Amino acid sequence: MKESYVFYQGEIIRESQVNIGIRSKAFNYGLGCFEGIRAYWDDEKQQLYGFRLEEHYERLLESCKALYMDIPYTVEELCRWTVELLKKNEFKTTVYIRPVVYKGSDELTPTLYGDDDNRVLIYCQPLGSLVDKETLRVAVSSWRRISDTMLPPRTKPTAAYLNSALASLEALQNGFDEAVFLTDAGNVCEGPGENIFIVKKGKLITPPPSDHILEGITRDLVMELAKNELGMEVVERSISRTELYNSEEVFFSGTAMEVTSIVEVDRRKVGTGEEGKICKELKEIFQDVTRANNPKYAHYCTPVY
Repeated sequence: MKESYVFYQGEIIRESQVNIGIRSKAFNYGLGCFEGIRAYWDDEKQQLYGFRLEEHYERLLESCKALYMDIPYTVEELCRWTVELLKKNEFKTTVYIRPVVYKGSDELTPTLYGDDDNRVLIYCQPLGSLVDKETLRVAVSSWRRISDTMLPPRTKPTAAYLNSALASLEALQNGFDEAVFLTDAGNVCEGPGENIFIVKKGKLITPPPSDHILEGITRDLVMELAKNELGMEVVERSISRTELYNSEEVFFSGTAMEVTSIVEVDRRKVGTGEEGKICKELKEIFQDVTRANNPKYAHYCTPVY
């Protein structure tokens, strides 16, 4: 098996050289935060493009600030390290990039204050489509989404993904492809690892940040493309559960999920029961943008080679 390289504490080293202690706060308490980034391979150009690296690392540093985890790197430095890491691994396929900031200390207490053992790790792996389906069947979960006053989802904390795992487990055990979270107030929030959109009366609608969503980088792009390329009105507002049932279209967006249509919610057919026109158009535009094939959005793409 080819040796994998990772970024760890200021240098690129073999993955086999990195060890996380069994007593570390990251392992015992989930004290950390992370990002999910993609780099897209264009076979025709023989080029790999890091997609929206700056925006992802800006969000990572915002998460670190909120969680009292200072790290000695700027956005620009993290972007450069990521490009070097992709080169070192000689990737010539679409890749998922996972930067993690975590507490390496083995102190017994789960405290963030007064602990400066903040470690930075970046690893990568090939990833095409996250799911092997063009469309999804989802169910509203009985598990509620954690709120910003509990464990703030917008910081992408590692510990929060137990909440996601429980919702996905419930959905899969009941024969669905994925779950949809509601907030404690009963509003539609997001999927376990994806933002959600609906189409109603020609408008693209998505939950606002105040409904405890992660302010997704792909979500932001979808809204931008809908406005600029499709001429749609985009609305951020609370969505009720039953609106999912009678929407013209429903779809997920996310770095790993990309843009994926939802054709059934709680065993109720959405629209025609097939991928909708808006989702399909956005997906096609998205694929061009991520591979620097649309000059208007080329600034989002960082060439690696």
